[in-house]
Parts: sequence; structure tokens; C-alpha cells
Amino acid sequence: MTTTRRTHVLISGAGIAGPALAHWLHRYGYAVTVVERAPQPRTGGYKVDIRGAAVNAAQRMGVMGAVRRASTDMRTGAYVDDGGRRVATLPADIFGARVDGDDEIMRGDLARILYTHTRDDVEYVFGDSITSLADDGTGVDVTFTRTAPRRFDLVVGADGLHSTVRRLAFGDESRYLRHLGAYISAFSVPNELGLDREELYYAAPGALACVYSTPDDAGAKAMLCFRSPRLAYDHRDTDRQRALLADAFANAGWQVPGLLAASRTAEDFYFDGLHMIEMDRWSRGRVVLLGDAAHCASPASGQGTGMALVGAYVLAGELAAAGGDPLTAFARYEAEMRPYVTENQRMAENFVPQMLLGSRRAIRFRHLMLRMLPHMPWKNLVAKKLAEDVQRGANAITLKPYASPYTPTTWEPAAPQPAIPEPAALCAD
Repeated sequence: MTTTRRTHVLISGAGIAGPALAHWLHRYGYAVTVVERAPQPRTGGYKVDIRGAAVNAAQRMGVMGAVRRASTDMRTGAYVDDGGRRVATLPADIFGARVDGDDEIMRGDLARILYTHTRDDVEYVFGDSITSLADDGTGVDVTFTRTAPRRFDLVVGADGLHSTVRRLAFGDESRYLRHLGAYISAFSVPNELGLDREELYYAAPGALACVYSTPDDAGAKAMLCFRSPRLAYDHRDTDRQRALLADAFANAGWQVPGLLAASRTAEDFYFDGLHMIEMDRWSRGRVVLLGDAAHCASPASGQGTGMALVGAYVLAGELAAAGGDPLTAFARYEAEMRPYVTENQRMAENFVPQMLLGSRRAIRFRHLMLRMLPHMPWKNLVAKKLAEDVQRGANAITLKPYASPYTPTTWEPAAPQPAIPEPAALCAD
């Protein structure tokens, strides 16, 4: 049975995956509402790569020009010693293993571009979040913390690593989260080093600190990573997170004490584990997960943003190809994305120990190799091999040329379906 009413989709999360999906769903004729816990579009975050299939997806969206205009335009990267002396300097493209066509942008800038690109076509509700879901097989009744309950045809959880939609529809995140043995923090700092589109790295056993500058930003950004088993804390308790970061870097040299001091007042302070989300399935009934909510590969992959852009393209395309039938579309979406996700999660898992070396001897050897690289006759081959390793994950999917946009009708099953099982997972907070 079909009707002429437009299918109404609720997306939880206005970061990268949510607005990207909203763009494509609107193109296919869906009515879209995006709900976001933050009171306004988030502007913080670290620099992220757009490469491989994600470049293709961004080009098809029509935003790649804006991405290039907002590029970080990094020029060089260097490792420094305790005294701040540059012991190994290389072009930024080698540091980032980028090839022609790839680009790098601040996450907040990309979120702004996607929001601006969709805000006139999509309903955005800021300062609110989902508290319960009830799927009866023909639609999903949703309650919120602030606004009145509403009913939607489909619900998409694009709300990140600590997804509320995933918890409500699939159960506690502890069932799906795997810790990779490290933590990461990112925040704004004063540009006391006078950096100009340069990134500096300082390594200590089991820890790494980075400071970099980007165009049109009078300040700089800091990123600190450290090895650690799983820590107990509330992921919204920033005071506790700042204390954990300070403890981890208490004996570090270089500019780290100043960075820790800046972290205590940084409004965009971010802290979380290098975690992966591993699930046997990404949908249940009329609820589906997208991006980090479904398959976070951690920042160690360098592919979280790329997988969000690609996943949004694939999910919307499969819904269109299935004529709006969610069960068919969700199965095809997962089949198309699963090999791509698996490859990037595998790369992240392998990269963490390479990123955070365990001894000063290993750090000195890396510095030596990097310092010698520009003088080696095979330097181009080494750079090419590094890029190929990273690009393998970025290009582990080929985007289908989905059908031209059309106006979908609401798809309904021939007979009513039972409600989603596990009612305890669908209750309010």
C-alpha cells in the first residue's frame, strides 16, 4: 500500500553525517528533520581529511569547491625534541599521505558548510534530543527532551560515537564499543610559536603532542594523544577529562605544560577514547545508524569524516533505489558499506601502536629515518608507499550512480509488523 504523502525522516545529529544525509534525502524528495543536542551548529574539532571516495561524494553534493576554499593549506610538518628543535621536517602532503584531489579541512568548517548547504531545505531543531523510540512497523513514535512527541516514517542515528539512537534501539554502547588502548584530546590554544600553516609533533613514550595553525585563525590548535587502558569517567564531564589529560602528560617536556594550561579554559575542549564501534547490523525495523554511530573507526583511521560522507550518499541512494522500502534499502546499504568500513577499522587498529611509540629509542629511530628521507634516492617510492597504504581505505568502495532524484511515497508493509523487540532498550532516559 502506498500513499502520496512525503516520507518524513528524523535524523539525530547535525555534525557531518546528519546534514550530508539530509542533503541527499531532500534531493530525493523526502521531508527531513534534524535534531541536535547542541544549541547551535558545533564549530570545534580538529582537522579532518577528505580523500578517495569521500571526494567523489562531496563533488556530487556540490560542496567540494567550498571545502577547497576552506582548506587548512598545511605547508610542512616537523618533529621536535624537548627543546623545540626541529629534528625532522617534511612537506605536509607526506605527513598526511595525501594525493592529488584530496583535501584537509577543519571539522567545524565542514559542519558549517554542510549546515549552510541544507538549512533552507531541512528542518533543524537545536538544543533538543531524543528520549524514546517506539517502532510499530509502520512508523516510529519519538519523544524529545524539550519538544512535543512526533511520529516519523524513519529514524536515523547520526549522533556519533556515544549515539543516543543506538542506545535506545540496540542497547547500551558497552555491547559494541572496543577500546584501542589510547585517548585523544583537541582544543584551541594561543599561537605562541608563531606557526604559519605548519604542524609540530612532540613524541614521548606512549604519548604524542601536536600543535598546528591554519589560515584565517589567529590562534592554533593542539592535539594530545596518550596510551591508556579504558578509563572510567562521564563523557560529558569536561573537568574530569581535563584532569585525566593533565595526569597523562604530567612529565612531558617541550610546550606541553603550556598546552595543558590552555586546555583548562578552552571552550572547544574535546576528549575521548580511541574507540571502535563494531555491530553485527546497523538497522532495526525503521531505525538505522549512520557514520560513527554505526561503525566508528576512531580518529586513528583518519577516515571518520570520509565514511560519514560516503555512508550518507549510499544510504540515501539505496532508499531511492528501493522505492522507499526501508528493509530492502537498509540491507543493501549495509552490504555496500561493510567492506569499506572493515578495511578502515583494520587500518585504525594497526595505526595506533605506530602513532604512539613505546620507547625513547623507537622515537629516536623514527626521527632519524624521517630526517634522512629527503636525502634518500628512493624517497619518492617511500612517499608513494605511505600514500598507497592510506588510500587503500579511502578507496575501498566505488560509489554507485544512483537513480535521478524523485519524490518518494511512504512505503508501508502489506500487513502490520510487530513492534521492535527489546522494549527495555526503547524506553526513555
